[in-house]
Amino acid sequence: MGLNTKELIRKYGIKLTKSLGQNFLTDYNIVSRIVDTAEITKDDMVIEIGPGIGSMTVELASRAGRVAAVEIDKNLIPALEENLREFSNVEIINRDIMKVSVKDITYSKQNMKLKVVANLPYYITTPIIMKLLEEEDNDIELMVFMVQKEVAQRMVAKPGGKDYGALSVAVQYYAQPEKVFDVPPHCFIPQPEVDSTVVKLKRNVIPPVILKDKDMFFKVVKAAFGQRRKTLLNALSNYTALNKTKEEVREILNAVNIDENVRGETLSIEQFAILSNEFFEKDI
Repeated sequence: MGLNTKELIRKYGIKLTKSLGQNFLTDYNIVSRIVDTAEITKDDMVIEIGPGIGSMTVELASRAGRVAAVEIDKNLIPALEENLREFSNVEIINRDIMKVSVKDITYSKQNMKLKVVANLPYYITTPIIMKLLEEEDNDIELMVFMVQKEVAQRMVAKPGGKDYGALSVAVQYYAQPEKVFDVPPHCFIPQPEVDSTVVKLKRNVIPPVILKDKDMFFKVVKAAFGQRRKTLLNALSNYTALNKTKEEVREILNAVNIDENVRGETLSIEQFAILSNEFFEKDI
């Protein structure tokens, strides 16, 4: 099977919109590997974000029970409809994924497993991923994304490395991220200026740490990484939302046996949990 991406772009006079981060896949082998990674079966409902003109949607539709293709750009809908005309199991939704809930899309999924597959626009990668992870009760079991290579490295990073940050902790709280394979620029139209990576996120059924307050956990994480060059003591005491003096922060750090002079990137997710639980206790 060959992709007809270039032909459809020419036929419909499609002008790719830079502000929407549109880079269409043209290599069928890459498309097939992405769908293989998601382990799609007829028991699955798949949400595809940003299907473009349907290069990957065709492959998803041939394997899944149902596909919801969520595309923000109304100018792509005619080409998308033509590419998918032989499939009765695809619903095309002309909406912004940031403004619609997963439950609204999947209200009729019945007992199907829910997966998300997407070649994400790089300018809005993190907000989309965090929305899907944070949204409560959306039943997503598995997500496979094409993202900028740098973002993939941050997702899977471990404490102590230069790529480890707030995104690493947040993604690893909600899911088990895995880098699957890299994709070079020549596999897209137009070619992006950066390398891409396919990542697989398996949703955590049970969170890896016990939190007394999730909001406090993410406040502490944000504070710790907000000023990377500062010691943990200074970063936490300078963060207004925590509302703690330097002496109060020092007392909390001492209580959980964390050195006040280390930097946030040295703390594991377990240490962030212990620290945030202590902050929460001090707020009661």
